[in-house]
Amino acid sequence: MEPWIQIYDPISKSIGLSALVAGLPIYALFYLLAVKRMKGHVAGGIASLLALVTGIALWGIPASTAIGSYTYGFVFGLFPIVWIVITAIWVYNMTVESGEFEIIKNSLACITDDRRLQAVFIGFAFGSFIEGTAGFGTPVAITAAMLAGLGFNPLYAAGLCLIANTAPVAFGAVGIPITALAKATSLNEMAISQIVGRQLPFLAVIVPVWLSVTMCGFKRSMEVMPALLVAGVAFAGTQFLMSNFHGPALPDILSAIVTIVALWAFLRVWKPKTVFHFPDEPAPTGPAVCNYSSGEIIRAWMPYIILAVLVLIQGWPSIKPELAKMINIPIEWPMYHKMVAKMAGDKATALPAIYSFQPLAAAGTAILLSGILALFVIPNYGAGRAIKCFGTTIVQLRWPIVSIGNIVGLAYVMNANGMSTTLGLALAGTGVMFPFFAPILGWLGVFLTGSDTSSNLLFGNLQKVTAQAIGVSPELCAAANTSGGVTGKMISPQSISVAVAATGLHGKDGDIFRFTLWHSVAMLMFISCLTMLMAYPLKWMLPVH
Repeated sequence: MEPWIQIYDPISKSIGLSALVAGLPIYALFYLLAVKRMKGHVAGGIASLLALVTGIALWGIPASTAIGSYTYGFVFGLFPIVWIVITAIWVYNMTVESGEFEIIKNSLACITDDRRLQAVFIGFAFGSFIEGTAGFGTPVAITAAMLAGLGFNPLYAAGLCLIANTAPVAFGAVGIPITALAKATSLNEMAISQIVGRQLPFLAVIVPVWLSVTMCGFKRSMEVMPALLVAGVAFAGTQFLMSNFHGPALPDILSAIVTIVALWAFLRVWKPKTVFHFPDEPAPTGPAVCNYSSGEIIRAWMPYIILAVLVLIQGWPSIKPELAKMINIPIEWPMYHKMVAKMAGDKATALPAIYSFQPLAAAGTAILLSGILALFVIPNYGAGRAIKCFGTTIVQLRWPIVSIGNIVGLAYVMNANGMSTTLGLALAGTGVMFPFFAPILGWLGVFLTGSDTSSNLLFGNLQKVTAQAIGVSPELCAAANTSGGVTGKMISPQSISVAVAATGLHGKDGDIFRFTLWHSVAMLMFISCLTMLMAYPLKWMLPVH
């Protein structure tokens, strides 16, 4: 059977009108989440159905192929993405059930009982380490659950962790977004890493301040400004140095370690004069008292220490491919594999759709193993309770699981029927203004797919070709796709579904979306303006290769 050839302007000779119609599923998703505050699994299902109907009726994709692309995306959402969420929340639930999380809470209070600094310590610094090693929603799943467990309002726990998970995303999962982009575009990997490393540190240095201002306003943030600056400068400085002089693999991991150590050391000698707690919390009666020994604290943290080590080892560039080879079950997806052909100039290329089941290479498997190993250190908590807790966790997450599957299915439908490419081509037609819109393209890609890597693969070549056509640096526009994409992570329905699952806010997807939307837009506008300046008057900021 011959593959169906994508068309990108089915409605008129003006790509703009086709792009307006192609955005219908996105408008619907925005409206249902932000205005109607609809549950995520319902909003995702309606948007997916709209993409299927629009793609079949107007873009002309065969119904069977459209359904095949949706099922492919839905299953990819279940594994490896949902697999990460289930195992991460399972580890957290075990620490809560066993009482070990009370020790973690007390140990953090002894470092700082201030909610602003706890958000920076857990959401920003520890979350960045997990992003650097695993990516794909893992940091939000872990840190949002931890902040909620510490006593944060669940909406703030979810929203703050989504905002915090911005600057590290470009170098997440040991640099995969940039490595994949360089391979897809045949551009210099180091050049892309350097440009991203000259954009995102400007954002990274203010993210801790941004988190605090979001929680309590600028005036009260001044009370902890020294600590916020220590965290921001430690992260941004290390990120700049590693991305510019080493490459994309380690900036997040080392930046997070330096930030954790610097913030811990600083808070040993400096404390804010007033401690901030949320208005609905009991006011602190005095400095936190450390009720546990060093051995008990290390034991309580051990599940997360094991998790961090295993995820780091598993995700290492020389190890992960070997794990992928050990168990690799490739499935040529029914009704989708080589059933869609993408146009590149006058040439149509059939796209493969092979689902690779690689359990040993999935971050969720490393987290599962960390939970199993943790049973040897968690007191009075055996395998029977752990298995029961695992089942309870799946029941707890049943609707977020459907949400994630629907959202990833939506992304694959829009990619298969050509609607995503239609949107990209419309933005690419902006001429000399394109550097301003290049990050917006990345933002759109991450909103749709939930992944900076997927966004880079979706729009990377479009960025390169358009940049060459208007005479600006193709590496800059490709890098801007990555940098802009990180600002879309916090509003991606896939990421929001993970945060909902982690904090138990079922049905509140719309509230989280409203919480993060304007933060996302503000950060995106900063990256867009910076890219525009780097394309023309600040061209000297670009690396020379």
